[in-house]
Amino acid sequence: MPDMPSTIRPEEVVGRWGYGSYHNEGDKGRTEAAARGQCGQPVVINRGPGGGVMMYLADSAQLQELYLKGAPGGRNFVGPPGPAGGPQDREVVSFDGRAMVLRWINPEVQNRYGTGVYVRCGAEGASRKSAAH
Repeated sequence: MPDMPSTIRPEEVVGRWGYGSYHNEGDKGRTEAAARGQCGQPVVINRGPGGGVMMYLADSAQLQELYLKGAPGGRNFVGPPGPAGGPQDREVVSFDGRAMVLRWINPEVQNRYGTGVYVRCGAEGASRKSAAH
């Protein structure tokens, strides 16, 4: 269990998400739009048996239970058990319930995979398309 609770609850992350990633900050908006288009083949995040969420770690084809972990300054991370900000963690750069941006802590992994953008699929996402920012 995390030492400091996350400000994001696991049930807020559970659901169907379109996914994309970018390496340059200027590509974030375009990547978010592309991720929305991936809802035909969504990434599904389910609740884990131990209170976490079922997601993949870098270079793993095996779903694993990862935990939302809080850190000082209101920062949040998702990763395996251990201190927040560990080498396999992703920092939650932003999360508003409809979109979630995750950056890998390990610079080599971040360099390969880029910053991940998850956009919620389904009725709640479709009804708010006009509110894109």
